[in-house]
Amino acid sequence: MTINIKLCTLEDSRKLQEISCETFVETFKEQNSPENLKAYLERALNLKQLEKELSNPSSQFYFVYFNNEVAGYLKVNTHDAQTEELGEESLEVERIYIKSKFQNHGLGKMLLNKALEVAMEGSKKRIWLGVWEKNENAIAFYKKMGFVQMGAHSFYMGDEEQTDYIMTKTLI
Repeated sequence: MTINIKLCTLEDSRKLQEISCETFVETFKEQNSPENLKAYLERALNLKQLEKELSNPSSQFYFVYFNNEVAGYLKVNTHDAQTEELGEESLEVERIYIKSKFQNHGLGKMLLNKALEVAMEGSKKRIWLGVWEKNENAIAFYKKMGFVQMGAHSFYMGDEEQTDYIMTKTLI
Protein backbone atom coordinates (compact mmCIF):
# COMPACT_ATOMS: atom_id res chain seq x y z
CA MET A 1 0.00 0.00 0.00
CA THR A 2 1.48 3.32 -1.13
CA ILE A 3 -0.03 6.64 -0.06
CA ASN A 4 1.20 10.01 -1.34
CA ILE A 5 -0.05 13.59 -1.10
CA LYS A 6 0.74 15.90 -4.03
CA LEU A 7 0.12 19.61 -4.60
CA CYS A 8 -2.22 20.18 -7.57
CA THR A 9 -1.29 22.48 -10.43
CA LEU A 10 -3.28 24.07 -13.23
CA GLU A 11 -2.39 21.03 -15.38
CA ASP A 12 -4.41 18.91 -12.94
CA SER A 13 -7.64 20.88 -13.50
CA ARG A 14 -9.52 18.14 -15.40
CA LYS A 15 -8.51 15.46 -12.89
CA LEU A 16 -9.54 17.82 -10.09
CA GLN A 17 -12.93 18.42 -11.71
CA GLU A 18 -13.49 14.70 -12.13
CA ILE A 19 -12.75 13.81 -8.49
CA SER A 20 -14.55 16.91 -7.20
CA CYS A 21 -17.77 15.99 -8.96
CA GLU A 22 -17.51 12.28 -8.17
CA THR A 23 -16.91 12.75 -4.45
CA PHE A 24 -19.47 15.52 -4.06
CA VAL A 25 -22.20 13.41 -5.65
CA GLU A 26 -21.19 10.33 -3.62
CA THR A 27 -21.37 12.36 -0.42
CA PHE A 28 -24.60 14.28 -0.97
CA LYS A 29 -26.78 12.47 -3.55
CA GLU A 30 -28.95 10.71 -0.96
CA GLN A 31 -30.06 13.92 0.79
CA ASN A 32 -30.40 16.33 -2.14
CA SER A 33 -32.45 16.54 -5.29
CA PRO A 34 -30.74 15.71 -8.60
CA GLU A 35 -31.62 19.23 -9.82
CA ASN A 36 -29.93 20.95 -6.88
CA LEU A 37 -26.87 18.70 -7.14
CA LYS A 38 -26.58 19.45 -10.85
CA ALA A 39 -26.95 23.19 -10.27
CA TYR A 40 -24.20 23.15 -7.64
CA LEU A 41 -21.82 21.11 -9.80
CA GLU A 42 -22.37 23.42 -12.78
CA ARG A 43 -21.81 26.55 -10.67
CA ALA A 44 -19.03 25.57 -8.28
CA LEU A 45 -17.15 22.73 -9.96
CA ASN A 46 -17.07 23.73 -13.61
CA LEU A 47 -13.63 23.68 -15.26
CA LYS A 48 -13.33 27.47 -15.56
CA GLN A 49 -14.16 27.96 -11.86
CA LEU A 50 -11.67 25.30 -10.74
CA GLU A 51 -8.94 26.80 -12.95
CA LYS A 52 -9.62 30.19 -11.34
CA GLU A 53 -9.32 28.64 -7.87
CA LEU A 54 -6.15 26.74 -8.82
CA SER A 55 -4.63 30.03 -10.03
CA ASN A 56 -5.36 31.86 -6.77
CA PRO A 57 -2.13 32.09 -4.70
CA SER A 58 -4.22 32.09 -1.50
CA SER A 59 -5.67 28.64 -2.27
CA GLN A 60 -4.01 25.26 -2.61
CA PHE A 61 -5.37 21.90 -3.66
CA TYR A 62 -3.78 18.56 -2.81
CA PHE A 63 -4.50 15.09 -4.17
CA VAL A 64 -4.08 12.03 -2.00
CA TYR A 65 -3.03 8.95 -3.97
CA PHE A 66 -3.69 5.40 -2.81
CA ASN A 67 -1.59 2.91 -4.81
CA ASN A 68 -1.11 5.54 -7.55
CA GLU A 69 -4.86 6.25 -7.91
CA VAL A 70 -6.33 9.60 -6.91
CA ALA A 71 -8.38 8.71 -3.84
CA GLY A 72 -9.36 12.16 -2.62
CA TYR A 73 -8.45 15.81 -2.38
CA LEU A 74 -8.11 18.79 -0.10
CA LYS A 75 -8.57 22.52 -0.70
CA VAL A 76 -7.23 25.09 1.78
CA ASN A 77 -7.63 28.87 1.73
CA THR A 78 -5.87 31.77 3.39
CA HIS A 79 -6.24 35.54 3.23
CA ASP A 80 -9.05 36.78 0.96
CA ALA A 81 -9.74 33.29 -0.47
CA GLN A 82 -11.45 32.25 2.78
CA THR A 83 -15.23 31.95 2.45
CA GLU A 84 -15.73 33.69 5.81
CA GLU A 85 -13.72 36.56 7.25
CA LEU A 86 -11.96 34.84 10.12
CA GLY A 87 -8.78 36.86 9.76
CA GLU A 88 -5.22 36.57 8.54
CA GLU A 89 -4.34 34.20 11.38
CA SER A 90 -6.76 31.57 10.04
CA LEU A 91 -6.60 28.83 7.42
CA GLU A 92 -9.81 27.42 5.98
CA VAL A 93 -10.30 23.83 4.92
CA GLU A 94 -12.88 24.50 2.21
CA ARG A 95 -13.05 20.99 0.76
CA ILE A 96 -11.86 17.61 1.94
CA TYR A 97 -13.27 14.57 0.15
CA ILE A 98 -12.32 10.92 -0.16
CA LYS A 99 -13.84 8.56 -2.74
CA SER A 100 -16.16 6.12 -0.97
CA LYS A 101 -14.10 3.06 -1.96
CA PHE A 102 -11.05 4.57 -0.22
CA GLN A 103 -12.75 5.62 3.00
CA ASN A 104 -11.74 4.07 6.32
CA HIS A 105 -8.04 3.93 5.32
CA GLY A 106 -7.02 7.05 7.28
CA LEU A 107 -6.81 9.22 4.16
CA GLY A 108 -9.13 11.92 5.50
CA LYS A 109 -6.97 12.19 8.60
CA MET A 110 -3.85 12.42 6.41
CA LEU A 111 -5.37 15.26 4.39
CA LEU A 112 -6.49 17.07 7.53
CA ASN A 113 -2.98 16.68 8.94
CA LYS A 114 -1.66 18.17 5.67
CA ALA A 115 -3.95 21.17 6.22
CA LEU A 116 -2.61 21.50 9.77
CA GLU A 117 0.94 21.37 8.40
CA VAL A 118 0.18 24.10 5.86
CA ALA A 119 -1.41 26.22 8.61
CA MET A 120 1.59 25.85 10.91
CA GLU A 121 4.04 26.60 8.08
CA GLY A 122 2.05 29.79 7.48
CA SER A 123 2.13 30.66 11.21
CA LYS A 124 -1.65 30.42 11.45
CA LYS A 125 -3.24 30.32 14.88
CA ARG A 126 -6.50 28.70 13.85
CA ILE A 127 -7.83 26.24 11.29
CA TRP A 128 -11.51 26.17 10.44
CA LEU A 129 -14.08 24.60 8.12
CA GLY A 130 -17.75 24.51 7.31
CA VAL A 131 -19.59 21.19 7.50
CA TRP A 132 -23.22 20.48 6.64
CA GLU A 133 -25.31 20.05 9.77
CA LYS A 134 -26.67 16.74 8.42
CA ASN A 135 -23.23 15.26 7.70
CA GLU A 136 -23.00 13.47 11.04
CA ASN A 137 -20.00 11.29 10.11
CA ALA A 138 -17.92 14.31 9.14
CA ILE A 139 -18.94 16.24 12.26
CA ALA A 140 -17.92 13.30 14.46
CA PHE A 141 -14.59 13.04 12.60
CA TYR A 142 -13.81 16.74 13.05
CA LYS A 143 -14.72 16.60 16.75
CA LYS A 144 -12.39 13.62 17.14
CA MET A 145 -9.66 15.70 15.47
CA GLY A 146 -10.11 18.50 18.01
CA PHE A 147 -12.50 20.86 16.22
CA VAL A 148 -15.33 22.62 18.06
CA GLN A 149 -18.43 24.28 16.65
CA MET A 150 -18.28 28.07 16.90
CA GLY A 151 -21.07 29.19 14.60
CA ALA A 152 -22.93 28.50 11.39
CA HIS A 153 -23.45 29.95 7.92
CA SER A 154 -25.69 29.38 4.93
CA PHE A 155 -24.69 27.15 2.04
CA TYR A 156 -26.73 26.96 -1.16
CA MET A 157 -27.27 23.64 -2.87
CA GLY A 158 -28.97 24.82 -6.01
CA ASP A 159 -32.00 26.77 -4.79
CA GLU A 160 -32.04 25.16 -1.33
CA GLU A 161 -30.53 27.03 1.59
CA GLN A 162 -28.73 24.67 3.96
CA THR A 163 -26.84 25.26 7.20
CA ASP A 164 -23.14 24.54 7.61
CA TYR A 165 -21.63 24.46 11.07
CA ILE A 166 -18.41 26.43 11.35
CA MET A 167 -15.90 24.38 13.30
CA THR A 168 -12.50 25.60 14.44
CA LYS A 169 -9.34 24.26 16.00
CA THR A 170 -6.85 26.51 17.78
CA LEU A 171 -3.23 25.74 16.87
CA ILE A 172 -1.23 28.01 19.16
